[in-house]
Amino acid sequence: MKKIELEIVALSHSITQNNSYAIVLGEMHGQRRMPIVIGAFEAQAIAVALERMQPTRPLTHDLFHAFMGKVGIELSEVLIYKLEEGIFFAKLICLQDNNEIIEIDSRTSDALALAVRANCGIFTYENVIEAASLFLNDENRPSKRAIQAQEPKKTQFIDDDLDGQELSKMNLEELQTLLNKVLEQEDYVRAIHIRDEMNKRNK
Repeated sequence: MKKIELEIVALSHSITQNNSYAIVLGEMHGQRRMPIVIGAFEAQAIAVALERMQPTRPLTHDLFHAFMGKVGIELSEVLIYKLEEGIFFAKLICLQDNNEIIEIDSRTSDALALAVRANCGIFTYENVIEAASLFLNDENRPSKRAIQAQEPKKTQFIDDDLDGQELSKMNLEELQTLLNKVLEQEDYVRAIHIRDEMNKRNK
């Protein structure tokens, strides 16, 4: 199955949900974007590596990456190989000194935190990005700068208490309009919920 190379294009804090983050992966040669909800700890670990910050003591992902180097294991790529019930599954594709390939199951957020430290490629399959992607036009495309410092702000068009039950009452046209507005605000966490609701309708 053909693999699609991805890059990190944004790390976004949710405007309307505290402690919710989304890391946004984009096609290297396309316009599809694949947002993945991650926790605050993983968001911090990715941000530290992207910004080349040097913590006073190694973080967990720094320790694991250093350990791999000491025992002769190289992280050659991260593969996000499956999306099931809203959960992404990833593997660390590693090479030992003797060129033996090792595949290690990993949470996607941990795999991405290690990929940034190892400066290795991030890949997925067509069926995964097709199921999870948001197609962004030029006006809505996130900045190539990976970290976007955002002050929490009140959205003008979406109720903070809007949940899955409220989304289920909207038709597809209303959901698409809401999705476009959420993307303009770069609230990718909310965008994921709206996208999932639209996907359920289209099945």
